[in-house]
Amino acid sequence: MVHPIAEANVQSLFGSLSPTKFYSRHSVTHSSSYITNSRGLKLFTQSWTPLPPTKIKGVMAVIHGFTGESNWFIQLTAIHFAKSGFATCAIDHQGHGFSEGLQCHIPDINPVVDDCIDFFDSFREEHCQSLPSFLYGESLGGSIALLIHLRRGRPWDGIVLNGAMCGISPKFKPTWTLERLLSAVAWVAPTMSVVPARREIPNVSFKEEWKRRLATASPQRTQAALRAATALELLRVCREVQRRFGDVEVPLLIVHGGDDAVSDPACAEELYKKAASKDKTIKIYPGMWHLLVGESQENVDLVFDYIVEWLCERAERAAACDASDKVSVSVA
Repeated sequence: MVHPIAEANVQSLFGSLSPTKFYSRHSVTHSSSYITNSRGLKLFTQSWTPLPPTKIKGVMAVIHGFTGESNWFIQLTAIHFAKSGFATCAIDHQGHGFSEGLQCHIPDINPVVDDCIDFFDSFREEHCQSLPSFLYGESLGGSIALLIHLRRGRPWDGIVLNGAMCGISPKFKPTWTLERLLSAVAWVAPTMSVVPARREIPNVSFKEEWKRRLATASPQRTQAALRAATALELLRVCREVQRRFGDVEVPLLIVHGGDDAVSDPACAEELYKKAASKDKTIKIYPGMWHLLVGESQENVDLVFDYIVEWLCERAERAAACDASDKVSVSVA
């Protein structure tokens, strides 16, 4: 199945179509709304559901990365999942996209994880609560997906990590001197933009030039340097996730670009080795960059065809196990 990025152009995610016509073309319905979190912030949420005759086979929660948003590139992937039979939802983290909060400021990841859990669980309750459910995370969203699983709340039937930020690439981390000073700066001026990445994120994330231009065209995307407390927290999150690799038990698919200059591929390989998951798969794609949707259409379809195939197989297994359990209970 062709990923919807094939229809985008440098001016619009939806090519020549309006959003409404684009959703209709791909046989999905779309809705959006705001929720208010426990801290009083209004957070933007979206969902995409397949239209008949496509049968809903599972629920998918999509998690965007740092400086990302649910309304841009990752929306096309959400549509791809929906047309493949998954009721799909996404949320803009605080300070991202259309959500409230200081722009791209995450001094503590835990409230962000709480927001995701609250919204995703409510979506599962509202839509197909008996169906298999999965998490999909890109970049920082991958770390958030792992942290959701590690909270050991309501279980998930699988996690897909795409360019997960389990460790920041040495090519992208701040200089050693600045990293050593970061704690002090974050204490004195936590919101100050003082940590310039060595290379701008879109320029090392999207291999195709027109996709880099489209990425920076979003009115919600910031080009500012990282805020001190946010940079410190991103480094801490990587250390926490790495420390808990062995606690990961969920069915796991890791896809990662071999030339990812943002999230270290070596850390993805380490996660694969240490994860306790009995069902785990890793695909490192040589020559590909951080955001795999930024590759050529041929490579995009190569990656996402495999992701959808993996999801469909696990959804069928989970549904079969659930049916077997119900039969066992009935017989007993």
